[in-house]
Amino acid sequence: MDLLGESGGPVRVAGRDLARDELLGWASAVAAEIRGAGAVAVHATATLETVAAVAGGVLAGVPVVPVPPDSGPAERAHILGDSGASLLLAAGGVEPADGEPPLIPVDALPRNGSGHAPVNAAATAMILYTSGTTGAPKGVLISRGAIAAGLDALAEAWEWTPDDVLVHGLPLFHVHGLVLGVLGALRVGSPLVHTGRPRPEAYAAAAQDDGGSLFFGVPTVWSRTAAEPSTARALRTARLLVSGSAPLPVPVFERLTELTGHRPVERYGMTETLITVSARAGGDRRPGYVGTPLPGVETRLMGEDGAPVPHDGETPGELHVRAPLLFKGYLNRPEATAESFAADGWFRTGDIAAVGPDGWHRIVGRASTDLIKSGGYRIGAGEIENALLAHPDVREAAVVGTPHDDLGEQVTAFVVADGVGEKQLVDFVAGRLSVHKRPRVVHLVGSLPRNAMGKVVKTRLTDLTR
Repeated sequence: MDLLGESGGPVRVAGRDLARDELLGWASAVAAEIRGAGAVAVHATATLETVAAVAGGVLAGVPVVPVPPDSGPAERAHILGDSGASLLLAAGGVEPADGEPPLIPVDALPRNGSGHAPVNAAATAMILYTSGTTGAPKGVLISRGAIAAGLDALAEAWEWTPDDVLVHGLPLFHVHGLVLGVLGALRVGSPLVHTGRPRPEAYAAAAQDDGGSLFFGVPTVWSRTAAEPSTARALRTARLLVSGSAPLPVPVFERLTELTGHRPVERYGMTETLITVSARAGGDRRPGYVGTPLPGVETRLMGEDGAPVPHDGETPGELHVRAPLLFKGYLNRPEATAESFAADGWFRTGDIAAVGPDGWHRIVGRASTDLIKSGGYRIGAGEIENALLAHPDVREAAVVGTPHDDLGEQVTAFVVADGVGEKQLVDFVAGRLSVHKRPRVVHLVGSLPRNAMGKVVKTRLTDLTR
């Protein structure tokens, strides 16, 4: 199965350009070097070398293991050891540590390679490691067929064609930046402009100078864009703004709409499922909602008692997914793989959602951190976070449940704000939501802990109060 498509536009990464034919020639040379390997690691910087290395793995039919360039020694050693990668692909100048696989300097390879053999759709294309917030990162086995099905479904949903110019600056070691943002462009055939870093001014320049039409960003990117009106207005020439990897705050959605003239498309997915739910380019786009299932995707909500949860738009339940996009399992973790599926074969996402009668999905948060059980109520943290963000002086907000002797858990907020007090924020939320949803504790902090994709790491929030 050819994931890369038969033709397409050029690729630019951090100001360096490469024609499609030259990229394929370079990737073919990489493929010749690694063919037959069990798996290869890629030092996944935002460079053309990373794109050529990943494309080479695809052509060779060798599973690619992206390694975050900023990973610490312990995380890097775990990824390389657990994956069994026998080679490390990187740009020249990267020095492997003791015990790491031999290095192949990608920039030293020729760009005139040719030929590759067909590969079965069931073969593993990538081993992507989870963030490891609840233990050591797990290797997620993703097949070529899952990636192809996922990208084709998104191309249909977003009306993504070779006439688009995709622009983003996301890291190249996650689903968003690498699978969607690189393999998606190569499969669809659209030119790719990777800005090196996801800076609002770089997005604006790509819209004006490169004809950027399709933009990928995480909420942090869009929040910063919305805070710079002149930069945001430069995106009026775009066709579609897509937000993912974390919920887009409703105030940011509304501000972007006002400044750019575009209602952002939100979508939902995870490493194990790729993208399963999305708003459509040609349909409605609702703030606070991630859309409806993509073709071939089924979803359901289940309660803690194992009973189905009604699709009434209000009652939260754990989101289960069944689709051809699902991962093959966790590498070397048969017990973790089995635990992630319900007895009838549905994948348990661990995310809490509410689904309306019309099929529109709203993600409340993670079951482990975002479903707060307080005084007999089940409260979604996301709803309270959006209420806090609606305050004009609040820049960031994260809500969790913390232990309480009487209630079991109390609603606790961590807020980055200017010139507003804790009581004012509590009253502000109480005036917009049910009284039992108001924060009982508000911590005003200088910043929130985030990972490389801009997601708040809620397990580290309580460290801010020590």
